Amino acid sequence: MMNKHRMAFTFVGLFSLFGNVFSQSTLTGTITSTKGDLIPFAAVGFRNSLTSTIANADGAYTFGTLKNGTYVLVTSCIGYLDRIDTLIISNSVVFSPQLISSNQQLEEAVVKASRVDKGSGMAYNDVSAETLKKQNLGQDAPYMLNSLPSVVVNSDAGNGIGYTGIRIRGTDGTRINVTINGVPVNDAESQGTYFVDMPDLISSVNNIQVQRGVGTSANGAGAFGGSINFQTNDLKVKPYTNLISTAGSFNTLRNTLAVGTGLMDNKFAVDARASLIKSDGYIDRASTDLASYFVSAAYYAPKTVFKFINFYGKEKTYQAWNYVSEDSIKNRNRTYNSCGEYTDANGQTQYYKDETDNYKQNNFQFHIIHQFNSRLNLNLTAHYTKGLGYYEQYRQASSFSDYNLSNVITPKNDTITSTNLIRRLWLNNDFVGGIFNLYYTHSPSLAFTLGGGYNTYYGQHYGTIVWTQYASDSYKDMQYYKNTANKNDGNMYLKTNWKPIKNMNVFVDLQTRHVNYSFLGFNDSLSPNMQNQAYTFFNPKIGLSYDIHSNLNTYVSLSMANKEPNRDDFVQSSPNSRPKPEQLLDLEAGMKYMTEKIYVAANFFNMQYKDQLVLNGQINNVGAYNRVNVPKSFRRGVELEVNSVVNKFFNVGGNLTLSNNKISTYTEYIDSSDVDYTIYTQNKQVYTNTDIAFSPKVISAIILTFKPFKDFELTLTNKYVSRQFLDNTHNSENNFFQLNNKINTAKSIKPYYVLDLRMNYTLKTKFIPEIGFMLSVYNVLSSAYETNGYTYSYYTGPTLNTFNFLAPSAPVNFLAGISLKF
Repeated sequence: MMNKHRMAFTFVGLFSLFGNVFSQSTLTGTITSTKGDLIPFAAVGFRNSLTSTIANADGAYTFGTLKNGTYVLVTSCIGYLDRIDTLIISNSVVFSPQLISSNQQLEEAVVKASRVDKGSGMAYNDVSAETLKKQNLGQDAPYMLNSLPSVVVNSDAGNGIGYTGIRIRGTDGTRINVTINGVPVNDAESQGTYFVDMPDLISSVNNIQVQRGVGTSANGAGAFGGSINFQTNDLKVKPYTNLISTAGSFNTLRNTLAVGTGLMDNKFAVDARASLIKSDGYIDRASTDLASYFVSAAYYAPKTVFKFINFYGKEKTYQAWNYVSEDSIKNRNRTYNSCGEYTDANGQTQYYKDETDNYKQNNFQFHIIHQFNSRLNLNLTAHYTKGLGYYEQYRQASSFSDYNLSNVITPKNDTITSTNLIRRLWLNNDFVGGIFNLYYTHSPSLAFTLGGGYNTYYGQHYGTIVWTQYASDSYKDMQYYKNTANKNDGNMYLKTNWKPIKNMNVFVDLQTRHVNYSFLGFNDSLSPNMQNQAYTFFNPKIGLSYDIHSNLNTYVSLSMANKEPNRDDFVQSSPNSRPKPEQLLDLEAGMKYMTEKIYVAANFFNMQYKDQLVLNGQINNVGAYNRVNVPKSFRRGVELEVNSVVNKFFNVGGNLTLSNNKISTYTEYIDSSDVDYTIYTQNKQVYTNTDIAFSPKVISAIILTFKPFKDFELTLTNKYVSRQFLDNTHNSENNFFQLNNKINTAKSIKPYYVLDLRMNYTLKTKFIPEIGFMLSVYNVLSSAYETNGYTYSYYTGPTLNTFNFLAPSAPVNFLAGISLKF
């Protein structure tokens, strides 16, 4: 009986196998232009699938062993409009699409060099213009990315407008490479990105790619936690006008006007946008007054595109970067802002009204994109950024000697050594450079990108005295210090995509980067002449991607990145105490499964650091609290993503990051004095296997979307971030799943959960083609939580004093907007 059963099962298995074989089909064809010319090396793929191929030199393509069914075929090639066809595949099908010649697609070459795809073996997310439009109510760019894997955002003002920041996998903005159309926008010296200087940038953005980990080679600062690549608006063929108005909590008001000519005479197009944003902010006096514009003009020749882009931002924000003391938060004074606070002659607390940050930034880009033939195209970019601004402060009881002023001798021969004064700290900088990318397709299985760039930065840092209570020998706008800096940054890279066998892609990216930085030091008497520091880095990357079948892809990549110290590390040190550059070895591996209804991805990462720079409280040989190198540290974890179309009414999505972020050996130094403040020393304590600051073990987002009827969408976004430590001294336990138990939480940001609600409705009428209504309610449950902070401690005798300062976020608040498109 058993043998008969086995024989029956064998026949059933063979029948199923043959049934599967016979149900599979092939799709072949040849891609041509509407003029009948063969189009070699076009990309052909199926929508909602991981399967794609490249046509050969004769324009021919082949898909084998396809299951019978309905497919959406997408055919694209630079120099032609994309074509989308719905095909019913049964047995052997021959389909030869014809593409319409167009130079409009050439603009994709501008950002192609800084982007990755599934063949690279790296972790990334793409954010479309449609997604951005639904969220964009005037908040800064980081808040548009808050729901992506491993992302945590913060805001000085507490409502996402003004000074905001972003961390990816716990790494801050100074380690995140940011480009706009391939042009670097990180500050050359601090290496951070100030999105407040580009207000309402999202209104002029077509798409964003966020890469986690080292990512691919790009221009500008080295990526140690991720890269954010913005592409500005693409060509709109038809003329348009778009009016957007937003109003909401904390007297927030935003008005945007965008217009475009469309494609005129099939050659010219001009787009423009102007925006004004104002808000009082949640934190006391944390007001913002922002203005910006964006202009692009393009000329489309048969094989060449010339495009000029200019975007400008002006910001005035009341300073709120001191944050709120933990004691004030515990006493429910969550909005207290100490910036600008002083005591008047009557002993009353006052606030200086102009304790503000003021900055203007003007960005220019000029792109030339030329297609020599179907194999070869070139992109040349020139860019220039002008920055000018200051922050103003009221300083009480400031020593004359700190401002190069003489003490004041009164008629009674008394000596006055300090004064109240108002100062401005200025930054006047120029950033200019050029970028090139050359793309060559040798065959369907081999393609190259040769690229690079050279950028130079010149910055002037100086301070002026606006007013003093006691004049001494000062005068209005007296300059009491000035130093300059010059940084040159050049890189070259070669990227190769090679398909050694069917369904496999090998990605190799080799970059050499040279940096030369000249600057004045911490104290001009130590080094009265310009100091110079140069580095040459080699950053290799390799990735392997394999399609197991049409819906399942697996990948692995290994990347190395090197990064120079920032401005403070240089100017607050001498050659004897200067830190070394950082190095990162990043291993990524994962799988992606995608169908029309579901997308599931898992990415594992192991980021191994050498000489990572951290603050440890130690005073160096020039008296500064500088960052130091820690020999070994790491970030390890897994990122999970799921998106599912449940039915025509419901979509469910989200992501979860679980990570362990450790420094092998960390030494902390704490200032110490006796009770009479006559003897000063530093206490030293060594920690092993301790958590890296601002690196939560758990980050998650759950997104629920309900579409009850056409053109209406209701979205609930749930964001959870586990505990973050303010320094590197806590949680020495080596338990991956230990979150909050048996650890010292004295210097930390507590875990938080936030629920946001968003509604979007689009109405189409005869007189106004499209009316969009938008409403976002943030922090629906009015959770009391903080997103950023800092800490410092000191000993007075045997007593340890610790002070924490945190950045509270607003309770329940809203923004509502209306968009009119003509």
